[in-house]
Amino acid sequence: MDFRLRSKFNTDFALEKYAALLRCVNESEKWPADFRLSETPIFLTSEFRDEVVRAANEIVAQTRTPGFSQHARNAIPKGLEVPNESSHPNFLVVDFGICAEGTRLVPRLIELQAFPSLFGFQLLLLGCLRRAYPAIPQNWTSSFGGMRDDDYIELLRTTVMGDSAPENVILLEIEPDKQKTRIDFACTESLLGIRSVSVTDIIKHGRQLFYRRDGHEVQIERIYNRVIFDELLRRPDLPLPFRFQDELDVVWVGHPNWYFRISKHSLPFLKTERTSAAYFADEFPSGEPLRNYVLKPLYSFAGLGVDMEPTREKLTALSKPHEWILQKKVQYAEFVPTPDGQKSKAEIRMMFVWPNDDEPTLVNNLVRMSQGKMMGVDFNKDKTWVGSSIALHERCT
Repeated sequence: MDFRLRSKFNTDFALEKYAALLRCVNESEKWPADFRLSETPIFLTSEFRDEVVRAANEIVAQTRTPGFSQHARNAIPKGLEVPNESSHPNFLVVDFGICAEGTRLVPRLIELQAFPSLFGFQLLLLGCLRRAYPAIPQNWTSSFGGMRDDDYIELLRTTVMGDSAPENVILLEIEPDKQKTRIDFACTESLLGIRSVSVTDIIKHGRQLFYRRDGHEVQIERIYNRVIFDELLRRPDLPLPFRFQDELDVVWVGHPNWYFRISKHSLPFLKTERTSAAYFADEFPSGEPLRNYVLKPLYSFAGLGVDMEPTREKLTALSKPHEWILQKKVQYAEFVPTPDGQKSKAEIRMMFVWPNDDEPTLVNNLVRMSQGKMMGVDFNKDKTWVGSSIALHERCT
């Protein structure tokens, strides 16, 4: 990491500046951030930036091979297939732990998803960081490849909107005003003009879907899908006016099938310098020591169900072992010095969009910081310099 800029940031840090950051984030949109924001971004050297970009691109490239297509063929649980699957996902995110390798910091793959992340919120966060901490150099950015903010917005618009008018595109979620990520939905509406709509408020006429906008039924042409199937399946109480499995005259952005095809299910297939060994639970080698692995359910999110201390007894008790993976543990580096003398560790999410038949484009990043065993907020209660953030690096020209 760039320790020169880190030292300057820490010296200049004041709680008043962090309060200004929170005000900027929480008062700019109709909803505030319902998750903890870290007091600080992380600062990447050009060497680490280039390495994590290369690692992310290598992993995405492996998901585009015939071998991967064969591996992902049976990734979708029976009965959850959605018709009219697109030829590729519209979004890809690749999560890396920042780990120590000798004296170097290196990225190590944790997870990946073909599902949208906080593409709108991260742009708001970048702007608020620049205002709250004016000592951050203006040529330091979170985007990649020399991309400017306007370029980023236009690429996101092309991906989500296509040729449709804003009123014919919706962001679909389960009760969006109750989601922890609702600030991202508000940012997306501000950037693109599309509204967030709950699955329970959809109107179905034959193969067409509608929603109510300003007192009128408006046809939906494109759905920016933010519904996570795991949450949908845990809510049998929801009165759904349509099924994802229906034949519908809509374009899914991104198509729900890719949520399963590129996911934790992919980890046993991926082999690069920056991946770790991973196995389906029913294929775990008998001679491998379990203490070196973490047990994860395939179809969950936000760290739910993760077991850091698996045993043979726990594996035997699994009713569907092929729906669990064992992934070799990685050792996160404690590298972000904090004012109270502690050090935080971090995970970086590399965020791709893929609008048409072009190549997927790496556009932005998201950082989660921690001082606990896991990255989630629930594992870092009562700590500071942890939570959601962003990685900045000197802009490529």
